[in-house]
Amino acid sequence: MGDLFDGYGSTLAPRKTPQGLPAFDEMFGDAPSGAMGTAEARDAYEELYQALAQMTQEELRGRTESLASSYLAQGVTFDFAGEERPFPLDAVPRIIEYDEWSHIEAGVKQRVRALEAFLDDAYGRQNCVRDDVVPAQLIASSQYFYRQAAGIHSANGVRIQVSGIDLIRDENGVMRVLEDNVRVPSGVSYVISNRRVMAQTLPELFVSMQVRPVGDYPNKLLAALKASAPAGIEDPTVVVLTPGVYNSAYFEHTLLARLMGVELVEGRDLLCVGGKVFMRTTRGPVRVDVIYRRVDDDFLDPLQFRADSMLGAPGLMLAARLGNVTIANAVGNGVADDKLLYTYTPDLIRYYLSEEPLLPIVDTWRLEDPTALEEVLDRLDELVVKPVDGSGGKGLVVGPDASRAELDALRATLKADPRGWIAQPVVMLSTIPTLVEDGMRPRHADLRPFAVNDGDDIWVLPGGLTRVALPEGQLVVNSSQGGGSKDTWVVGGIAPAHVEYGQGQGVGGLVADQASAPGPESEDEEDAVAPPPNEVAHSPQDKPVPGRRQEEQQQQASLVERAKRDETPSPLRFVSSLPSSLNDRDGGAGC
Repeated sequence: MGDLFDGYGSTLAPRKTPQGLPAFDEMFGDAPSGAMGTAEARDAYEELYQALAQMTQEELRGRTESLASSYLAQGVTFDFAGEERPFPLDAVPRIIEYDEWSHIEAGVKQRVRALEAFLDDAYGRQNCVRDDVVPAQLIASSQYFYRQAAGIHSANGVRIQVSGIDLIRDENGVMRVLEDNVRVPSGVSYVISNRRVMAQTLPELFVSMQVRPVGDYPNKLLAALKASAPAGIEDPTVVVLTPGVYNSAYFEHTLLARLMGVELVEGRDLLCVGGKVFMRTTRGPVRVDVIYRRVDDDFLDPLQFRADSMLGAPGLMLAARLGNVTIANAVGNGVADDKLLYTYTPDLIRYYLSEEPLLPIVDTWRLEDPTALEEVLDRLDELVVKPVDGSGGKGLVVGPDASRAELDALRATLKADPRGWIAQPVVMLSTIPTLVEDGMRPRHADLRPFAVNDGDDIWVLPGGLTRVALPEGQLVVNSSQGGGSKDTWVVGGIAPAHVEYGQGQGVGGLVADQASAPGPESEDEEDAVAPPPNEVAHSPQDKPVPGRRQEEQQQQASLVERAKRDETPSPLRFVSSLPSSLNDRDGGAGC
């Protein structure tokens, strides 16, 4: 049956665990190395395998190149070593059967509930410290614990509106939690974009395999954001706050704003007056109730954090503390992302929920323990060592792949700052067939399910983002390290009521069902004008890029000079820019 899988699994030096176990392959079970094309596919992959086995490498490669061209034209890119590249999408999806997905979904929900309880406690009474579940020093010494966030609560008590929980499948086939992302998790735009193009590429399989759609995400996110709005507001105004066009995730910011039907703003578009937040528009200031921020904590409010930040707005934290605006996700969530806290999460689940963890974590050494540090230093060439505040695979050292000089430098670093690092055994991430230059080959992958919390329920996006390491043997899957992605299909089970498989209007109807949930209708639908196909949504005050760069440089220089004179701007200086006649929703009653 074709030659697509010929030689699959053949390699001169396949990675194995110290116990000699190879990676778990998602598509194939045990088979002789070499001609994997004769192996039996797992039940979940059987139909996909039969379809792919009819193709040649040239056919599949042509489809893959078309996907890359489509992404480049749409601006679906990421930043790699300072260069914007189309986000690599492999044409072979990852498949998860519904029964297994139900367990993953329950485990993700459980984890989010426990982290919500911990964050509320960490910025409140700290009962977990009093009861010796978590050391006080862990919280106080975390880089992302902000005392400025203590006492700030959204109306519905949710701090983690959106989360991304990174999972891996180990060599025994067990799905484990690798890390948590509850600050500003990114990547969901690739899930939606991947699904849109894959539904066009393999439409018959979507119908026959009953792939669960992902198009509900924008509506679920918008509902969760509105649910967190200050009390007493019937129709909250939601905005997406972006650092701007130079941010590597700007495509995601524009896509989510467009699909939710809300404004995309930058810090300079927001105005804080009298403890309230307004958005500058051509029709005058408009009150903002919920800010879905894609800006890091340190840059949100120059009055509370970095004084040189041009990405936020002075006064945001005051407005949040007064209960006049909700910042989602909440400021200070990063303490729950700390990889040292990760080692305590099984205990946190038992403490807050009185439940056993549904998803195990990876065995981890806490290097602030002298005994653990001594063991890790002796076995440094066997382990993976990570900075507790790292992200995107940065700073991670895989011992078996490191040089002697790198290990010596790492050893000195660990001795100097044991609190800043953790160590784990090398876990053989599961492999999935991926089309590379040599043909179809196994490549290591992880999975990031996204969860949305509206206060009443936690909804987990079916599937999530599968990231795949493209170099042979590479275990770091992050796009910033040269990784790619796969569409993730949850198959089987009862389809959601609004999806009628095979009943849509051709491929276009299927794509709409799978990945194109529309945002709210415009009040002036007849007057709405669609942007040109090659343009993306920008914030209300965007200017041509050269002018933007000059303006930003001038603003930054001005801010530096002001800082030298110790003339930090006061939010009261903005009052004169608002007409006194505006009412409370549109202007400044109570300013």
